[in-house]
Amino acid sequence: MANDDEDKAPPIIIIKRVKKAAHAHHGGAWKVAYADFVTAMMAFFLLLWLLQATTEEQKLGIADYFAPASVARNSSGSGGLLGGRTFTKKGANPHDYTPVGVIIKLPTNPPDWDNTGDPQENTATEETGAGGGDGDAPEQPNEAELEEILAEREAEQFAEAERALREAIESVPELESLVNNLVIDQTPEGMRIQIVDEEGKSMFPSGSAKMFEHTRKLITLVVDAVRTLPQRIAVKGHTDAAPFVNDNGYSNWELSTDRANSSRRALIAAGLRPARIASVVGLADTEHLDEDNPLSPRNRRISIVLLRENAFAPKAGKATKKQNAATE
Repeated sequence: MANDDEDKAPPIIIIKRVKKAAHAHHGGAWKVAYADFVTAMMAFFLLLWLLQATTEEQKLGIADYFAPASVARNSSGSGGLLGGRTFTKKGANPHDYTPVGVIIKLPTNPPDWDNTGDPQENTATEETGAGGGDGDAPEQPNEAELEEILAEREAEQFAEAERALREAIESVPELESLVNNLVIDQTPEGMRIQIVDEEGKSMFPSGSAKMFEHTRKLITLVVDAVRTLPQRIAVKGHTDAAPFVNDNGYSNWELSTDRANSSRRALIAAGLRPARIASVVGLADTEHLDEDNPLSPRNRRISIVLLRENAFAPKAGKATKKQNAATE
């Protein structure tokens, strides 16, 4: 029986469980290395930016900072208030182990690092500029010289406008015959462009402020020549000395004023900015172009004056003399 019981005993089963090993923890060392790399790249790009943003003079100053140009004359002191010295009964006692001070030459005026008050150190003055250099500062023109320069520049603008206007008239065949109807001269008031009547060639019908078509074309050429100039413009109307009075009292005063105002409208219609019009006046027969002959048709005219912005006394040069000869 015992043998039967032993035969019926359950078998012993042994289960072996294999534990899988966990992944090893990498740690944060890579973060430190990456941060160092990013910092180095930031410093590198900052260096590139500084090299691009600084001038040659500033670069020399930075180079001198890392390579001192000279050594201070005092044998002790670190550049502090007392320069490494103590005040005792024996006087100033330099310390043998005090580091040597350094003077750094920078583009701008450095402070008195060694506190010696030496007048030979680099200091900024009105004569030498920042850093005590010997560079000569550009001489600034005074007020009178500046006004003269501006007046000369304005005279060049007027001369260029006159040349452009004459070339424009000569380039239009139908207006080439009106060259003598255009008188350009320089006055203390400014450059004066006058559209005058000639014998048999009037700019307006008799007693009327409605201009002829060729007059309108001349005014358009004037606008094209002076459109880009900054000067303001005065428009003046003139008549000859022939009395003109109608039944309602309309005289040369009203006629010259109406013609000046008609010319103003033509200037604006041709493209002139309205803000450039400074004044519109009628002077009747008070200012004759031909003083010897008050009844001359040349006294009937429209004056378009580019007003000077700078004081200038015009000189009778070759160009003016030539114009006067051409109009006689």
